[in-house]
Amino acid sequence: MLKITSFFLLIFTVASAASAQSPATFNKLKLDSLIETVGAKDKAMMSIAVMQNGKMVYSKAVGYAIADTKIPATPETKYRIGSITKVFTGTVIFQLIQEGKLSLTTTLATFFPALPNADKITMAHLLNHSSGLFNLTSDPGYASILGAKLSQADLLARFQHAPVFEPGAKNEYSNTNFILLGFIIEKLDKKSYAASVKSRIIDKIGLKNTYYGGPINPANNEARSYKWKEGWVAEQETDMSIPGAAGAMVANPGDLVQFFNALFTGKLISEASLLQMEKITNGYGMAMFKMSFGEHSSYGHTGGIDGFQSQAAYFPENKMAIAITANGVNTSLNDVAIGVLSILFNKPYVIPTFSNLKLKNEDLNKYLGTYASDKMPLKITITSKDAVLYAQATGQSAFPLVAAKPDVFTFESAGINLTFDVANNQMTFRQGGATFVMTKEK
Repeated sequence: MLKITSFFLLIFTVASAASAQSPATFNKLKLDSLIETVGAKDKAMMSIAVMQNGKMVYSKAVGYAIADTKIPATPETKYRIGSITKVFTGTVIFQLIQEGKLSLTTTLATFFPALPNADKITMAHLLNHSSGLFNLTSDPGYASILGAKLSQADLLARFQHAPVFEPGAKNEYSNTNFILLGFIIEKLDKKSYAASVKSRIIDKIGLKNTYYGGPINPANNEARSYKWKEGWVAEQETDMSIPGAAGAMVANPGDLVQFFNALFTGKLISEASLLQMEKITNGYGMAMFKMSFGEHSSYGHTGGIDGFQSQAAYFPENKMAIAITANGVNTSLNDVAIGVLSILFNKPYVIPTFSNLKLKNEDLNKYLGTYASDKMPLKITITSKDAVLYAQATGQSAFPLVAAKPDVFTFESAGINLTFDVANNQMTFRQGGATFVMTKEK
């Protein structure tokens, strides 16, 4: 399924804020070590690229493009990028706006008057997920159609759900918005979405490994996706007629950083259009999101489709683009991204050991609850899902913990250690030399 996922996690205690440095000075050997460890421990099959000032400063791939036949991934291997496709779609829409063929206030009724609230929904509502249109991938029957080839008429019929909310009332992620934007591009350009993206972006900036996807073709150096079940097991394959302009593009990280660099340096749209894309309303930009890593801010998107996961972003102050694509993930890709950024920005970071201690859901129940201390301003809530323990501080995103040994869990990329004293309903939190003994609330 296509979905929006968390990106660069903000650690909830004060981490060392080393001064920002150019990625040109980063520890390449340490970054190699992190990526190689992730691959060697079967935590992810992935590829990464980093570009600064328009120059590639790092590129590496680990794992297999095709695990069944042990075909290794290379930096040229191509991956389905899921919802990062939306940034391509948004870019084309703003090109059309600049050409006078569209405006942010143009209504959906101009193109598809039969859709719910079409006369109230504008292009701006579609771009920043405030249309109120039902999300196609939230349909209970969505999983049953993944392998089917659907026409535009088929998809439009599935968009006839009652609105979730009135246009502009709030922002809520919906892939339906961007599938429709793709249909609108086709109407205005009088050619397929794939052809529009090719002429307006791919050919314009010389991308060599980016295109609208079809059935996965290993002979074309395309990766298949996998899930981990005591080994890499092949995932399902969604027919790309379904995600369309919301998630059907294929690329490698090298092309993605080139695309983001071009987008943010005026090679694809005007500065005024880029400012519109960056404008954040209730956490949503237009075809992108603002994401933070410590004192550094970026704009970008994440992607998830079948077993593929991806992340791409541009840090304007550092003129740096980063992209990570994966076709198999057995950890939190967000944790890996935190490690990569920590090394790029020369912040303290310990490469995880990736403990293999196996626990079951019932083993974790004794740790669950909310812990507090009068010495620490935030409470920490411990939950579990799929035999993984999660910690979430007040007002923050939840993040997964690794079982280092019985009663001891870590989030190594941030140097966090949680030691549970079950008998006394306590948990000791440690990070960066700070220690807090916290008690479970009743």
